[in-house]
Amino acid sequence: DSLRPITDKRYRGGDDNLQSMLVGTVMRKIKSRTWKKQRYFKLQDDCMTIWYKSKKAGNTHSTFSVSDVEAIREGHQSEVLLSIADEFPAERCFTLVFRGRRGNLDLVAESAEEAQTWIRGMRKLIENLENMGEREKLDQWIGDWFKKADKNNDGRMNFKEVRDLLKMMNVDMNEHHAHRLFTMADKSQSGTLEDDEFVFFYKMLTQREDVLRVFQEYSVDGQKLSQSDLEDFLREEQLGGGQPPMMNAMTFDGFLMYLGSAEGSIFNPQQRGVYQDMSQPLCHYFISSSHNTYLMEDQLRGQSSVEGYIRALNRGCRCVEVDCWDGANGEPIVYHGHTFTSKILFKDVVNAVSNYAFKVSEYPVILSIENHCSIEQQRVMAQHLNHILGDKLLKSTLDGKAPIGLPSPEDLKGKILLKAKKIGGLEESFNGMVEDSLTGEVSDEDEVAEIDEDNLHREKSKQRLSKELSDCVVYCKSVHFSSFKHSRIHSKFYEVASFTESKARKHLREAGAEFVHHNSRQLTRVYPSGFRTDSSNFNPQEMWNAGCQIVALNFQTAGEGMDLNDGLFSQNGHCGYVLKPSFMREVEKRFDPEMPQKRNGYRPVILNIQVISGQQLPKVNIKEDSIVDPLVRVEVHGVPMDQAKQETRYIENNGFNPVWYDTLRFTIHTPELAMVRFVVEDYDKTSKNDFVGQYTLPLSCMQQGYRHIHLLSKDGTSIPPSSLFVHIRITGLE
Repeated sequence: DSLRPITDKRYRGGDDNLQSMLVGTVMRKIKSRTWKKQRYFKLQDDCMTIWYKSKKAGNTHSTFSVSDVEAIREGHQSEVLLSIADEFPAERCFTLVFRGRRGNLDLVAESAEEAQTWIRGMRKLIENLENMGEREKLDQWIGDWFKKADKNNDGRMNFKEVRDLLKMMNVDMNEHHAHRLFTMADKSQSGTLEDDEFVFFYKMLTQREDVLRVFQEYSVDGQKLSQSDLEDFLREEQLGGGQPPMMNAMTFDGFLMYLGSAEGSIFNPQQRGVYQDMSQPLCHYFISSSHNTYLMEDQLRGQSSVEGYIRALNRGCRCVEVDCWDGANGEPIVYHGHTFTSKILFKDVVNAVSNYAFKVSEYPVILSIENHCSIEQQRVMAQHLNHILGDKLLKSTLDGKAPIGLPSPEDLKGKILLKAKKIGGLEESFNGMVEDSLTGEVSDEDEVAEIDEDNLHREKSKQRLSKELSDCVVYCKSVHFSSFKHSRIHSKFYEVASFTESKARKHLREAGAEFVHHNSRQLTRVYPSGFRTDSSNFNPQEMWNAGCQIVALNFQTAGEGMDLNDGLFSQNGHCGYVLKPSFMREVEKRFDPEMPQKRNGYRPVILNIQVISGQQLPKVNIKEDSIVDPLVRVEVHGVPMDQAKQETRYIENNGFNPVWYDTLRFTIHTPELAMVRFVVEDYDKTSKNDFVGQYTLPLSCMQQGYRHIHLLSKDGTSIPPSSLFVHIRITGLE
């Protein structure tokens, strides 16, 4: 059980890339056109850490963990590297992209071979990490802590060092108890723990009494679970969810591993892949959507970047927004108009979309265009779209005939759709009605006017539209919304209305059932209010309750809104499309989110959650000598009647293995729309509690029984080995 599973021969042997990385390489770190400095980069012996320093800086150096790297991009794939493309060829350049919100690292190697060594080597290291089991990940984590604490690098620790390390690891423990375990673990009786002795010590320290109780309840002899003990447990507790590993008997360690695996997690593995019917019209799906996708920060002076599009698409987003304005040299630019946000080229955005659109999902991407360009630059936009996207751009209806309804995600695989204003409708293009004029006029409702809608009389200017750009719009024609009644009589299935969040809320309150009905026939987009200059998000759940498909959020901003978005779209293969419940798709059904008990097939459920324990919660205040006082809040997000929050008590000074055994109970009227969010906080009686971790998932994807919840950070990235252990029961309301 040594701490070096990663550095064994199997792992490095015969891999020349890793061998070269262990020796180290000088590369240029690039921050801008003018900031290009040489740094010496080297892979540490643990094969987990990259160490680098500058020639001049004496002995100061920096490190980062391979586990923090999300992807490696080859060539000129970042703005910084594009800006020096004339100086360094693409084959020597690459970018390391970090998880969360940490900035990228742009590097230029001395030769194409050296660049490839690092690109291939890093990819191999990341792949090895991804293939590690929970047990190996835990060993890895313990090892990382051991190395942090082993100040003199002699691979051993005395009792005082171990005590300090426990404090760093969020463990506050009785000195006497710790010393007894220390002596037991010190098998060599040297007064210090070496790495494998420390692993043994750690495992005694983290004995899972909570899991042992369950194990002993089902084990006939208290030593192992026989095949029939295990079958009883799976039938009675897990309600048949999850197949056990086939074996004659399971030890306590095996049982612990099963409960910590994907099978034992709260999310039903069968709903991880694409399992929904993908052949229904587009308007029958919730679609993962981003607002002002080019912004990396706030809405007024934040940086605009192509990186925003890459990150959103890599998170499964299927609708991105492009704000287009006239730029210099006849090249349209993208930025947040009339603000101090930086500007990027429209063609660079289209390139990024072309490159990343279908990396994580093959289902269609919608480019939502906000067009402020002159006719001339609109023509340039159309040229770029046609030239860069080629066959990916949908230019005509699928079968070439006048359509009668929206196509499905399945029909549109690999296609990019433009959502923008259009001259005339789809029908005219089939009966030769559009005159061969080069431009047309459409009335322009400028979204900039939404800041104060009541006092601003919208200038109903006529915006001129180029025919070339208009022709790129097929199934998503942007139109102004007047009323549900007007839409019912006049609107076409390919027309898309956009609402600011406050307008959408007003319609929701005044005519919820009408809104749901409208959304069973056509697409609706909802975007954050102009007052949210800090890029904060509204709660998307309200809009999903009305069946709105394109609920656009600021993907760059962490918090409840993005947690719910990530949670909803974590099912169905992360493909960015989730089928709406049947009562929101059928035109004749009248579902009113304000009155869920009125619908046909109304079947409320009771959700019982026993919060049992927490494991290795991350520290919140690194600086202070403090240990977390954790509490768990469970939030249900759904129709208004289902909105609810309950919390456990807080446990003093234990972020390591807090035990609650607190039961929370919720009544849920529309289970098909409910999302459940688990939040762990550090209780503070004098100020706002600190956020520790969270996990959000649809109620419909929840497995019952004893389950582990693997917590995520504020950014939605995983923080192993932090978890919660819970028991879940969902029953009908008798």
